[in-house]
Amino acid sequence: GLAKALDPAAGSSVSAMNSPTLSMHATQAGMILGTAAYMSPEQAKGKTVDRRADIWSFGVVLYEMLTGKRAFKGDEVTDTLASVLKDTPAFDALPASTPLRLRWILERCLERDPRARLRDIGEARVQLAAIARGDADLGPAMRASAAAAQAAAGEVPSARHSTWSRWVLIVSGVAIGAFGLAGFLRLQPSPVVPVTRFVITLPQGQFTQNNRSAIAFSPDGTRVVYVAGTRLYLRSMSELHSREIPGTDGSANPVFSPDGEWLVFWASGDRALKRIAVSGGAPFTISPLGSGAPSGISWSTDGILFAQPGVGIMRVSPNGGQPEVLVGVSGSEGLVQSPQMLPDGNTLLFTIAPGADAPVGNRWDNARVVAVTLKTGERKTLINGGAEGRYVPTGHLVYVLGGTLFARPFNIATLEVSGGPVPVIEGVRRVAAASVGTAHFAFSNSGSLVYLPGPTSWGREELFLFDRKGVAEALKLPPASYGYPRVSPDGERIAFETTDGKTTMIAIYELSGTSSVRRLTFGGNNRFPLWSANGRRIVFQSDRDGDRALFWQSVDGGAADRLTKPDSGTSHVPESYSPTGDVVLFNVAGSATKSLWTLSVQDRKALPFRDVDSSYPSNAAFSPNGRWVAYQGGETGAGEATTYVEPFPPTGTKHEIGRGGRPLWSRDGKQLFYVPAAGEFRVVTITTQPTFTFTNALAIPRGFGIADPTSPRPFDIMPDGRIIGIGAAGMSESASGPSGEIHFVLNWFDELRTRVPTK
Repeated sequence: GLAKALDPAAGSSVSAMNSPTLSMHATQAGMILGTAAYMSPEQAKGKTVDRRADIWSFGVVLYEMLTGKRAFKGDEVTDTLASVLKDTPAFDALPASTPLRLRWILERCLERDPRARLRDIGEARVQLAAIARGDADLGPAMRASAAAAQAAAGEVPSARHSTWSRWVLIVSGVAIGAFGLAGFLRLQPSPVVPVTRFVITLPQGQFTQNNRSAIAFSPDGTRVVYVAGTRLYLRSMSELHSREIPGTDGSANPVFSPDGEWLVFWASGDRALKRIAVSGGAPFTISPLGSGAPSGISWSTDGILFAQPGVGIMRVSPNGGQPEVLVGVSGSEGLVQSPQMLPDGNTLLFTIAPGADAPVGNRWDNARVVAVTLKTGERKTLINGGAEGRYVPTGHLVYVLGGTLFARPFNIATLEVSGGPVPVIEGVRRVAAASVGTAHFAFSNSGSLVYLPGPTSWGREELFLFDRKGVAEALKLPPASYGYPRVSPDGERIAFETTDGKTTMIAIYELSGTSSVRRLTFGGNNRFPLWSANGRRIVFQSDRDGDRALFWQSVDGGAADRLTKPDSGTSHVPESYSPTGDVVLFNVAGSATKSLWTLSVQDRKALPFRDVDSSYPSNAAFSPNGRWVAYQGGETGAGEATTYVEPFPPTGTKHEIGRGGRPLWSRDGKQLFYVPAAGEFRVVTITTQPTFTFTNALAIPRGFGIADPTSPRPFDIMPDGRIIGIGAAGMSESASGPSGEIHFVLNWFDELRTRVPTK
């Protein structure tokens, strides 16, 4: 081979010119421009490159000419790119007679950090000329570096220079010619780097079904963190496998620090924001957040921003401390999410959606993306009808509508959007919950995009039956918008809330699957179904007369009758029907507080249930024998709700079950289920005779989606003990069949500029 011809002591019989080392797959359509084996690490990451990338490529060629071996190996292009990003060439494969100066050149050319590489190919030419002259004087620094590397390889520096002198003359000629050509080509227009799309399939069991933001991209585009189950996993672009990040159980909303070395995330068990090094270690608590999981987090040089339900947009130092309110919102204003500080450090971008009284299914499609000038407090609506608004450094504003990511040109100096919405990514997964409009996508500063695939339309949910192991079985219903399912007393039917995008209605479905869904209510928006004790009627909330009152209607249809008359500024939400009499527990919701009431449906008389008032809806539930009532209570600023049980009629006795809410009795009344935190589910066993006692809570798998403490309970129980709840469309197939997927788009910024010009 070439190396052997130039230096017989090299001992290689591989022809470098004919070897596969120099015939690695050339650039393929849709791949990063360049031959994979000779690409610099920064080019493999999709970053902007300069002449230092050529110096790296020269070093790769030089290495292969010396050894007759490939510097970076891989059966496929992606494997080779991973080797470029991760592996170090085997310098012990160099011939024993390699001059120290030549080794030094090679090491400097193959420095992974471009700043440590040779500054110019002229430096290499000077050193090659010195070798050709037989000059062995490296200088102290060069000599120490090269000698240490050679000693580590167990080699002895050779004093023979005659063969190497002839060889480096050839290399010098090649270098001068090649890089003269490179210099000429650099004066030509730079080729457009094509967009690269690929998919990573996660291991079996690592399905990224999450009720909050589940994916994050490091600023340099080299690492992705995702949530699988309730744990964080790190996937480096230079690795073939993901690794679990210890200490992140019960986590959601991961976000990288600006330097990419840290992660902030929501720890549901401790109800706190935490920080952990990407390299590992113990998590550090930044700040307890008693009022529940944040709805979107971002981390910039201005601090960590997060959206707090019922409070507004908050900011806290990465080093910990008390969060400050940057933008407050009232309950009547609605829900907020996805805060982002614009580059000026004075303008805050976030999404605000209609409040909890808005119809399920279209709340986030009716959201607004707004910008707030912090110095003046002035708000400006940028997008009407969309959520998850984020500024892209290309001069665009992107947001989601349905399951599609749209983009529009955005001038951050004037806070003006222009042009019409352009769809740029179709099929982005969103959280299947009315109270959270999260879309699972992220982009890096280097210009790449990562997202979880999902349906292209909003409200694509399914109703599932979950057993005690969390295994999901989808009902025979098409994907649609579903809310607050309730099982009939005989266990043969369910009533639920759904919407056609214009109005919200109550529908009934036979669990046998022998008939289609039947719409029950007409006129106004009708929500929160509740079965009567005999299963003949449905109680629900309706705004058909201008207020939000309780009505009921025969399950066979017919006219709806009014049951209550709310005071001005309040609304009534049905919660539980007594199995032993015509008594309905309902919640009276005002602007700030909510209280539990009873209604006798015979005489339409309403009375307060003792003094049960809180910032949360009570989510009350009669026990199957009608003698006990479980409910949640507490203040939103003090943390999750707390579950209590009281006798019915109330005597003043109250039993505290535990931290958490949305209580639900088993059909035999021996167990009580409740939600202690985001993504969790627990059950206690209850004994009422001779006295009221209960066991320690037992954690059980949870499959249903969001169970927000500020909304009615979104699940119910079947006679056989299975839980019926709402999940993303296709969840059962993903959980039991193919693993989850993560989609990548490299050089996405270039595509964005092409598809949505800013000028």
